[in-house]
Amino acid sequence: MRVCFIMYQGNMYSGGQGVYLHHLTRELVRLGHDVHVIAGRPYPEVVEGVHLHRLKTFSFWSFLDGIDEFRFRTSPLAFFHPVNFYEFVTTRFTLASLFLMFSLRAYVKLRELSRQAPFDLVHDNQTLAYGILLMRELGPDGRRLPVVANIHHPLAIDRRNALARAPALRHRVGAWLWYPWYMQRLVAARVDRIITGSQNSARSIVELLGLPSEHVRPILDGVDVETFRPVEGVDKEPGSLLFVGNSEDLNKGAPHLIAALGRLRGQVPFHLTLVDRKPEDLKVVPPLVRRYGLGNDVTYTGRVSTEELMRLYSRSLVLVSPSLYEGFGLPAAEAMACGTAVVATSAGAFPEVVADGLTGVLVPPADPDALAEAIRTLLEDPELSRRMGEAGRRRVARRFTWQETARQTVALYEEVRARSEERAR
Repeated sequence: MRVCFIMYQGNMYSGGQGVYLHHLTRELVRLGHDVHVIAGRPYPEVVEGVHLHRLKTFSFWSFLDGIDEFRFRTSPLAFFHPVNFYEFVTTRFTLASLFLMFSLRAYVKLRELSRQAPFDLVHDNQTLAYGILLMRELGPDGRRLPVVANIHHPLAIDRRNALARAPALRHRVGAWLWYPWYMQRLVAARVDRIITGSQNSARSIVELLGLPSEHVRPILDGVDVETFRPVEGVDKEPGSLLFVGNSEDLNKGAPHLIAALGRLRGQVPFHLTLVDRKPEDLKVVPPLVRRYGLGNDVTYTGRVSTEELMRLYSRSLVLVSPSLYEGFGLPAAEAMACGTAVVATSAGAFPEVVADGLTGVLVPPADPDALAEAIRTLLEDPELSRRMGEAGRRRVARRFTWQETARQTVALYEEVRARSEERAR
C-alpha cells in the first residue's frame, strides 16, 4: 500500500505526535508498505525506507526553528510574497493559520507526488485543516482518495483549560483565536475515519466534536520496548523525581508539580530533573522554583538524546505526569517500560496506561496536595516504587507495542479503502 503521512511539524522532541510518526512509519515499512511523509519544520526523524519530503513554510515558528535557512538560503524578497507574508504574520497569533497554510502547501506537494504514482491513502497526523479535504480529490482514476486522521487529543480541551485560566478579557480572546476548533471540527467530520490513542480520548472526541462513535477508532499508541528498558548498571537514586514534557504547555500541569514540591520541601528529601528546553527558554517553571525556594532541588537538562532519556528513566525513582488531560501519556508509558513507578493524574487516558496501585499512583488533576502525598508515599517506600516499576515494565511489554499499533492501523486502512471502492462503484 502506498501511504502518505501529513505532519505539520514532526520532530521527535515536538511531542507525542513526532514520536507516533517515527515509530508507526517504521513499522509500516517493516510490513512492506511504501510510506511517504510530507512534513514541515521541525522536520521528523524517520528510518531508512521512509520517504521524507521536507516542506518549506513561512510560518513564524518555522522561521524560529530554521533561522539559518531563512537568513542565508532564502531571498528576503520571498517574505514579501503575499502568501508568505500572510503566513508569517498570522501564525504568530493563531494555530488555525499555521495548520491551514501548511495543509494547502502539503496539498500542492501531494499533487506533485501523485503524478509520479498514485497514493492509496492519506494519513493526516492531526493537521485537520481545509487542505486535507482537498487531498481527497487526488485519488487514482478519478476516485476519491481515502483520508484518515489522528486526533491525539482534542484541542477543544486545551482551549477550555486555557479559557478557565485566562485572567482578563484579552487573554480569553487570545485563547479563542489561538485554537482552530471550528476548522478541525468541520474537517474531522468529513475525513473517512479518526484515529485516537485511547478509549477515553475517543469518548472525548465524540462528545466535543459531535461525531458518531463509529467514526472514531481508538488504537492504542505503542512504546518501543526494545529501546526503552531498564539500563543495566544504572541504579535508582533515592529521592529522584523526573518530569518529561513541554512544561510551557499549562495542560501538562508543571505548575501543580512545583506547588506540590513546595509542600514537600523540608519534609522528605527529593530532587526533580526536568527534561524540557534549556532553562533560559522556560518562562513557567523557573519563576515558580524560585518562589518556592527549590533552586537546589531542580535540575534542567534541556533536550537529551534517547539514550540519555532512557538512563534518566532508569535512574529515577518516580516519573511524575501531572497533566490536566492526556490523549495517551507517552512519558508515563516510556518510564514504565524502563521499570520506573509513575505518579500521574486521573485525567484523560492515564487510567488506561497506569494501573493505579499496581504500576503507579493516580491523583485528581490540578490538586497539588494529592500530588504531594502520592510523591511522598513512593519516595518514602523505595521497595513499593521498585515493585511498581517492575509491574509497569510487564504491563507495557504486554499491552503497548508499536507492532500492534501498526497492525490495527493497517486493518483500518484496508477497511477504509474497501468502503471507498464500494462508493466508487
